[in-house]
Amino acid sequence: MSFARLSLSLAAVVGLIATAMAGATIWLLVTQPVTVADAVATGEVSPVMRALAGALYEALAGIVKYF
Repeated sequence: MSFARLSLSLAAVVGLIATAMAGATIWLLVTQPVTVADAVATGEVSPVMRALAGALYEALAGIVKYF
């Protein structure tokens, strides 16, 4: 596999991960605004990360359910 092809594949994977994280973050802002507001006010990011991981897990579980 050539370097150009490998770098393109790596860029695609990074782009997909970034898109999934951005979508989950927007979903979190819409569905749990109090958690996000508390995290911004206190500077504590662990509740947001926990909720974000839960949202991504539920989305992946829903996708896997169809296969």
